[in-house]
This record gives sequence, C-alpha cells and structure tokens, in this order.
Amino acid sequence: MQMNSKQFVKDYLSFTRKEKIGLLTFLFIIIIVIILPKVVHNRPISQSIKADTAWIAAAKKLEIKDPQSNVQKNFKPGSGDNDYTYQYDRPAKNTSSFPLLFYFDPNTLDEAGWQKLGLKNKAIHTIQNYLTKGGHFYKREDLKRIYGLPPGDYFRLAPYIKIESSIPDDKPAEYVKKENGPKSFSYNSIDVNAGDTTAFISLPGIGGKLAERIVNFRDKLGGFYSIIQVGETYGLPDSAFQKIKQYLTLENASVKKININTATVDELKAHPYIRYNIANSIVSYRNEHGSFSKLEDIKKVMAVSDEVYNKILPYLAIQ
Repeated sequence: MQMNSKQFVKDYLSFTRKEKIGLLTFLFIIIIVIILPKVVHNRPISQSIKADTAWIAAAKKLEIKDPQSNVQKNFKPGSGDNDYTYQYDRPAKNTSSFPLLFYFDPNTLDEAGWQKLGLKNKAIHTIQNYLTKGGHFYKREDLKRIYGLPPGDYFRLAPYIKIESSIPDDKPAEYVKKENGPKSFSYNSIDVNAGDTTAFISLPGIGGKLAERIVNFRDKLGGFYSIIQVGETYGLPDSAFQKIKQYLTLENASVKKININTATVDELKAHPYIRYNIANSIVSYRNEHGSFSKLEDIKKVMAVSDEVYNKILPYLAIQ
C-alpha cells in the first residue's frame, strides 16, 4: 500500500511538544557557542574591570617602609591582621670595619692608626719594630721596603703619606751636610750575624725579600765567617752589596760546626756549600777508611777540591 504525502508528513515530520522544546534548546546552545566569543572579544573593557585595576594599583601604593627601621609593611588584602604583612630586610653591612684613608706620618702613627688604615697585624708589627730599632722613613717610597706590606696597600696609602721632617730630632749626628747639596743620612752599622730582617731593610736598596733571603742564607750556613759571604745571597745584585758593605760588621765570627765523623749525607748536603756528590763522597770515604783523624784528611776525598775545602773548612769539626 502506497503511503501518501500527507501521511508521510504526519508520521515523520511532525514533533511532539517535548521534542520541539528540545530542538529549540539545542539550536539556542549552538547560537550561544558560535556568537558569544565574538561578542565578548570585541566588547570594550568594562568600567568594573577598570575599577578593579585601579584598586590594585592603589593597594600597591599602600606598601609602607619605615626609614628608621629595616621592617617593611606591605598591604595584603584578605590576609588578616588588618590586611598588613611585615617583611624584614637583611641588616646592612657594618661599614665601620672598612679601612679609612687620612693623611699620616708613618714615623709617628701609632698601632691603632695603622689598623684604621687597614694594615694587617704582621705588617704593623714590622713597622713598629723597625721604628723601635732606630729606623726612620725619609720619603714615602721607604714604606715599600717594609717586609709583609702588600704592594696594593702601599699604592693605596702613598697619596696620604706626609712626612713632617726628614731628619729625626734625636739623631742629628747621623747626618752629614754636603757643601753643595742636601743633607744625607749615614746608615747604622749592622752585625751580619745578629741583624734581623728589619735591620737589613733599613739599609739602602734592601727590601723585605732581600732581607729575608740574607737571613735565611745565614741560617742555612750556620752563620757568616766573612762579610763577603753576604754578597753570595741569591738575588742580591753585586751593586746593592757594594752599596751596603760599608755598613756591615762582623763582631762575632763563630759559626755552627758539622762533625764530619758522624754527619749523615742528608746533614752534609743541607749546607749550602756542600752538594750531594760531595756529601756522598765524604760519607763513602769515611765508611771505607774509617773516621777522619784531622780536618785536612777530608782533602783525600776526590770530590773535595782545594777551593771547596777552603770554603767549607770553617764549618767543619772532628769530635
């Protein structure tokens, strides 16, 4: 049986009330989904949003920091405790420990003054010891010769050095006035076996490093038996030695002796004048021929030449 058009429309294209409501609702949702984003995107910023932005900016301005305190008071809406929170800054560094710079006379400045200038205790002690033993600064460059004073400290302090007088009041006799020139200083004499680094620094052309080398060389030798030996110090130019030689004395020529009948190879080679091959030859000869009966017998060792013998003889002993 063939279905007519009216029956077809009635059976398939007619909707119940509920179906019509559902279809309209679905179409409404589709329209909202398609149109609403475009409307919202093109919509100008509302006055309410502007008001919120202005409120936030005003809230930030309420951050308070007391200039007399390291506590910062911040406005935090909704945080409770009157809507304020407290932020503690880190304490500032104590600037009182930084070195101070001021004009000074190195001949009269006390220990506290040197500490204010930022010098280390070792350098301060060397300066005080130098002045106590009769030393004197005659020009600012003299401060560079102080052992233990870093070059950086000297260049930092040099512009502030003001030496009131180049002539100590208590030592007028140590100056000799030239006929056509300024007064020159006559340096104090130094016993080469008794002087310390501070004493050698007081000599012309001798800085901290050279003074330390002279003393170390003397200690390794066991003492100087001649002033000429000072000139053998490593790094000491002959010109500098000739300049200071007139101020050197040898009041006590006694030196430390080495017993050649008991000394080991290590003990012998520790002496600056005795190399390893000489030390080893001396011990080998002694082990083969027995103890030395007199100092001259050491010349029987092949490695000991006349020059070496004469140089080391003052340091040898037989016991």
